Amino acid sequence: MAAAGMFLERSYRSFDGLNLYVRDYPGPRDAKLTIVCIPGLTRNSRDFDAFAPHLAQKYRVLCVELRGRGKSDYAADPMTYQPQIYVRDLISLFSAFSLSRVALVGTSLGGIISTVLGAVVPTKILGVVMNDIGPEVDSTGLTRIAEYVARGYTGPSWDAAAEAIQQVDGKIYPGYTHADWLRMAKRRFKDAPDGGVMQDYDLNIAKPFGNAAQAGSAATSLWPYFLRLTGIPVLAIRGEISDVLSPETFAKMKQRLPHIQPCLVPARGHTPYLDEPEALTAIDDFLARLPERISWGEWLRRLVRQVDFLVRLKLGKLPT
Repeated sequence: MAAAGMFLERSYRSFDGLNLYVRDYPGPRDAKLTIVCIPGLTRNSRDFDAFAPHLAQKYRVLCVELRGRGKSDYAADPMTYQPQIYVRDLISLFSAFSLSRVALVGTSLGGIISTVLGAVVPTKILGVVMNDIGPEVDSTGLTRIAEYVARGYTGPSWDAAAEAIQQVDGKIYPGYTHADWLRMAKRRFKDAPDGGVMQDYDLNIAKPFGNAAQAGSAATSLWPYFLRLTGIPVLAIRGEISDVLSPETFAKMKQRLPHIQPCLVPARGHTPYLDEPEALTAIDDFLARLPERISWGEWLRRLVRQVDFLVRLKLGKLPT
């Protein structure tokens, strides 16, 4: 067994030829699950640098970097920065790493990707953890996110970067110290060529959405995908003060998909970092209950649902 905090730097090719980066935490030799962690819109694999080593005590953990983030290639065509393309990239990951059964942990955009994967390749998905995201996205949070994504960040030092994050996210993580903000800056940003600090993503990731209203319209179409998670174990996490996943949507998710397990993380906005005790306990319990494989009967039922979904998707007849 490799040390829990150690990881291998690996990569794979996307369907359109990009080199995409992955942190691979091998975990124990007899690990029963492979967990794929998918970060949020502007984030990268470092978002899980505390969470992944915890999971790697029991499981193999792959932390991906979406195209245009971190050490992954930037796309020549900014219109490929869209969820359906990210889903295709993850399916390429499954093939490249010979993954036939995985559990998904998706933060924000990563949760959207996880939801779509559960609908289009359900036979490969053992369970899904959705971190502060749902089939509907609150317009307040969308507006806030839209304001900073295209702008990015440049600053003179890491201390300045930490202070900049605190100014934006102070309400999301009450009680954080300067050391916490500095650690967060190291996750989000990178050294700039001029000796300063800058964002660690392609500013063009904002281009496909145009504005918050367009992003919101796209998000509301996620219900048909979310409802296809029937039969797949789901843990839905919400930050208590989130401005992206509203209490109403969180409750509606449970109403429409009764088998999901909800978890509320106190004093957190969008998004919990998953190192909070409430989140860790819920995730540990959830993963411990997942099966190592899907029974043949369940596999066939999922395959039928998959074919039905893909046919309806192609015909534009998805129920909402």
